[in-house]
Amino acid sequence: MDTLTAGFADPVLAAQATFRAVMDATARPGTVVPVIDTVAAPPPLAAATAAVALMLVDGDTPVWLDPRLAAAPEVAAWLRFHTGAPLVDRPADAAFAILADPAAAPPFEDFSLGTLDDPDRSATLILQVERFDHGAPLVLSGPGIADRATLRAAPLPPDMVARLAANRALFPRGVDLILTAGHAVAALPRSVMPVTER
Repeated sequence: MDTLTAGFADPVLAAQATFRAVMDATARPGTVVPVIDTVAAPPPLAAATAAVALMLVDGDTPVWLDPRLAAAPEVAAWLRFHTGAPLVDRPADAAFAILADPAAAPPFEDFSLGTLDDPDRSATLILQVERFDHGAPLVLSGPGIADRATLRAAPLPPDMVARLAANRALFPRGVDLILTAGHAVAALPRSVMPVTER
């Protein structure tokens, strides 16, 4: 346990600040929002990813780690110690999934998509990208977007546009996405629709 890095220095204030950042990003899909209170997490878990996990995850929320994170036992130990979250082996069993290799993400339908009666039982995917100023532009429309918004993030699945369109077609079911890079977040809720430029 002496090798574990610390969590939030001030858990209450830091969790509130991170919550506000994620809510702001969710209210304005495609907008990159800084995360002020981050933590020094074990690699390959990035600072903003760790902050979002600490804010969202607890002992009642099963978490799935992608193969890159699962291959780093320090990450699992850190999450268990700071959140108490149970780690699951199958994407379908997760309330939250954390992916450090989003380009190789399983199909979104492998995760819980919720039901028409309980759409809130769907999974939230935290996609840790390398940067927000690179990659193919995602042109977005939907609630929270006045006209269109454009988000660049890399790496993402090569079929990201098709995934987002299929996810939107399931509404009110579907997964919600939180993207993290460095000390910032962006969100792609299930209500967002990709715009295909012709």
